[in-house]
Amino acid sequence: MSRRPDPSPRALPTRREAVEAALARLAPRVPDFEAEAIVDRALASTGLRGAAPETAAWLGMVAYARHVFTEYDSLLEEGYDQDSARHFVLDDLNAVLADWGVRRRIGEDEEASGGEPA
Repeated sequence: MSRRPDPSPRALPTRREAVEAALARLAPRVPDFEAEAIVDRALASTGLRGAAPETAAWLGMVAYARHVFTEYDSLLEEGYDQDSARHFVLDDLNAVLADWGVRRRIGEDEEASGGEPA
């Protein structure tokens, strides 16, 4: 007996769908509006173009939260260097991530090593 072909073969997920799914796993409580903005940011980043979906979602989320929900940009405008500005917003950044249900925390060592994009 021959097998029938699957009447609705599953298409591979698009890059957007893969990053959205990764973000949903990483940050299960991120609001829809923020999730859309994070995915847009990750997909627009030339540096994340070849990254795994989980990496793109993580780095896009951290950069988005840092710029939107902390005083990071203001500190840079005041003349602080990136490492110093990241140090001063670390607690606020981790609080946002925790609110979104993210288990991983950003630490000083990760910040100092340039673990994420600005």
